[in-house]
Amino acid sequence: MERIANFPLITSEDEDHFSLKDLPEILPILPLRNMVLFPGVVIPITVGRDKSIRLIRDAYQSNKIIGVLSQKDPSIEDPLFNDLNPTGTVAQILKMLRMPDGSTTVIIQGKRRFKACTVTQAEPYIKAKIELFAESKLSVNDEEFKALVNHIKELSLKIIQHSPHIPSEAAFALKNIESPSFLINFISSNLQVEMEEKQQILEIKDIKEQATLVLRHLNKEMQLLELKNEIQTKVKVDIDRQQKEYFLHQQMKLIQEELGSGESEEIKSLKVKAANKHWADNAKKEFYKELGKLERMNPMVAEYSVQLNYLEFMVDLPWNNYSEDKLNIANAEKILNRDHYGLEKIKERILEHLAVLKLKGNMKAPILCLAGPPGVGKTSLGKSIAEALGRQYIRMSLGGLKDESEIRGHRKTYIGAMAGRILQNIKKAGTSNPVFVLDEIDKVGNDFHGDPSSALLEVLDPEQNFAFHDNYLDLDYDLSKVMFIATANNLASIQPALRDRMEIIELTGYAVEEKIEIGLKHLLPKQVKEHGLKPEKVTMDRSTMLLITENYTRESGVRNLDRTIASVVRNIAKQVAMGKRPSMHITPVRVQQVLGKPIPREKLEATEQAGVVIGLAWTAVGGDILFIETSLSAGRGKLTLTGNLGGVMKESAVIALEYLKSHASDYHIPSKTFENWNVHIHVPEGATPKDGPSAGITMFTALVSAFTQRKVKSRIAMSGELTLRGQVLPVGGIKEKILAAKRADIREVILCEDNRKDVEEINQKYIKGLKIQYVRQLDEVIELALTRDKVRHPLPITAPRKKSKMLLN
Repeated sequence: MERIANFPLITSEDEDHFSLKDLPEILPILPLRNMVLFPGVVIPITVGRDKSIRLIRDAYQSNKIIGVLSQKDPSIEDPLFNDLNPTGTVAQILKMLRMPDGSTTVIIQGKRRFKACTVTQAEPYIKAKIELFAESKLSVNDEEFKALVNHIKELSLKIIQHSPHIPSEAAFALKNIESPSFLINFISSNLQVEMEEKQQILEIKDIKEQATLVLRHLNKEMQLLELKNEIQTKVKVDIDRQQKEYFLHQQMKLIQEELGSGESEEIKSLKVKAANKHWADNAKKEFYKELGKLERMNPMVAEYSVQLNYLEFMVDLPWNNYSEDKLNIANAEKILNRDHYGLEKIKERILEHLAVLKLKGNMKAPILCLAGPPGVGKTSLGKSIAEALGRQYIRMSLGGLKDESEIRGHRKTYIGAMAGRILQNIKKAGTSNPVFVLDEIDKVGNDFHGDPSSALLEVLDPEQNFAFHDNYLDLDYDLSKVMFIATANNLASIQPALRDRMEIIELTGYAVEEKIEIGLKHLLPKQVKEHGLKPEKVTMDRSTMLLITENYTRESGVRNLDRTIASVVRNIAKQVAMGKRPSMHITPVRVQQVLGKPIPREKLEATEQAGVVIGLAWTAVGGDILFIETSLSAGRGKLTLTGNLGGVMKESAVIALEYLKSHASDYHIPSKTFENWNVHIHVPEGATPKDGPSAGITMFTALVSAFTQRKVKSRIAMSGELTLRGQVLPVGGIKEKILAAKRADIREVILCEDNRKDVEEINQKYIKGLKIQYVRQLDEVIELALTRDKVRHPLPITAPRKKSKMLLN
């Protein structure tokens, strides 16, 4: 209703005059685009078409009466009769004006509605025979119609009042309209609706129905106007506040410049760093948003330093900065072999990754877990891998970690908040694709602060870590290019879901021959260099290194060997520093002078007693041998187990004894013997906890030996689980156990047949001289383990009753 003020008003007498005046049956037709003319309404029209200009001139010179029809499609430049709506308005030309630009403007006033019937002329302009509408007459006393008209007028006045674009005089003009039909036509002409909807109003013959449709449009327009004013008010308040803040900031800036402070050096430094940064898409937008907050803060408030620390951390992260991988596979292999002896599986896996990276150009980094005893080179291997790939190296120790926020960080709203150690180490590395060693992942703990191993699930999952979320950063960070290498001693203590996400590569202990090579090629030169001596002058024979390895160390790795070599080299360095000239060749004699007497070995000759058998055990520091001792005493068949044994190991002892009782006749043992003798099974070194099923066949052999008094063969050891059916089952940790047997000078080992494949994986030169016997049944174990010598003092069925006497010590 923006054009209300531009229209002259007519009275009810004028309306009656238009209705009664005779009109010709054939009228020239003026097409209008984007406009509908209503009876009584005066509108100006700019005429541009040649046909329309000629029509206006001819009509203006005659009776000044024309027919006005709106176009169906406003885009048609030269419409035909069929392109026009059939219902239109008879109009009178009030005035014709020629504009300075040469165009023609006419002011016309609508009279009555008509319907164009047939075309009588098409050129030079359209003429048509018309049929006037029979205007509906309503009773003066129609209260419903009166109420409808009053509502339309009130709503129109309300729209004028709320619309800022309509002058207040329009309300005065609207109040002076007396004719209800003209009021409806006048408001219809000025409705803010599409031309098709105005044409629909024009075509309605019943005035009450016409008024109802107009009222519906007015209600809709009023609702839109109220919504528009509400939005305008909100926007105005926001703009006013922003302008106020802008002026205040400008004033503050001027004050700071007058005081000589201006923009702080921290903010300038952040802007310089950010301009040269390879940002991730989401990070750049967030950084500048947070920087804007910092600029608006007073440097004296506490939040300023919190925001500054956050932005400094954010700009220091490498984001899309990646180091270029060295794809020279031969050189990578050379570096790995230079730094580590053995470890063929892990070396092969790294070289495979490099080969695929070279062929494909881009791939997700593998997530490896190196599992094995301490001192075999798991952690140091990560540094060699980083050098081989040409990447940065990071090591993060997880031992004793209990707080989940150490991985994910704290929310920055907390006092003293900081990012998790994952992103902190990434920041230190300066690239987003380092080699990241998660050391001792099996020693992660948990308490009321959370479970760090659960937080590591996202870090070590290739399907998730491309969008790792740190609570402090509060943005997704891509860890998919990081090569994570976890290390562990015991896989059983790692959460199953976490273990499932890693590629497990087991590193077993070193054989004596491997330790000799590592000692001569790596450890001795390293210690000589660290003690300030010249590596080429200090020498050692293989025999001396063998003496140190076999007699002064007992481990799967080489840490103790490294410390022992350091003790010998320190002695040489001390003599050199005192001005003496010691021999630089390390001999067995010098080793014994510096290190003292060798560590005594277990006395294997103790196995020559009946009831004592050597077993093989796996420990966190590698393999070891253990003795199973069985003694019998007069009693009622009681079984006693000592030596700090676990539940599984105790069950193995019970199974061994019960199987022996049920098959006593097979071993020529009277069944009543078990009722008269107590059995005591002991495993020495009681301070050390022991558990597992692998001592099953060892305990059974010890029991058979004790009850039959047949001795166990010298220098024989065994490992295997037993069942109540007399079967021997495979066990784990075979390489560590075999190497432990070799170190202990064992000459024969009994294993389950299914463990043959584990033995074949061991380099045969390391177990040369060791005979491996494979079995499936307990009978085979007894046949191989016990001697065939005649028993001089067989065990009596009934034990002496006078006093309890230990037959076996």
